[in-house]
Amino acid sequence: MLADHSNDDQKCKIRRLDLADKNKGFIELLRQLTVCDSVSDKEFEDRFKELASEGDDHIICVVEDNDTGKIVATGSVFIEKKFIRNCGKVGHIEDLVVDANARGKQLGKKMIEFLTKHARSIGCYKVILDCSTENKAFYEKCGFKEKEIQMVKYFPW
Repeated sequence: MLADHSNDDQKCKIRRLDLADKNKGFIELLRQLTVCDSVSDKEFEDRFKELASEGDDHIICVVEDNDTGKIVATGSVFIEKKFIRNCGKVGHIEDLVVDANARGKQLGKKMIEFLTKHARSIGCYKVILDCSTENKAFYEKCGFKEKEIQMVKYFPW
């Protein structure tokens, strides 16, 4: 089970996404990472419930600023179940972003550590992620190393 992680130095608490976080700037924070269209309250609730039903196999975590009540960092990990490596599991870290005004406080590093520990605690043999060239050094500082290449094919809408 996912436990909260407190860090007294940073006054941050990493916790699971809550339904109320939509009104605390969660969608706006995601827009600092990539394209994120408007999401209605109903769409947010439906997706939230869908992901929550996956339990520890897909978690979205956030950091809420204690002073402003705004979500200032988020990241997620989902678990891929495989047949290889003795029916092993792989954690995929996705959608990590720290608010531009909250960077430099180690929130990204803490989020990566939290998500990685979660994946390991439920039996993953590795954790992987995709990142931009600009973020490569950050992830290397977090203990990741470059391996092979990523390919993508987008589908037209």
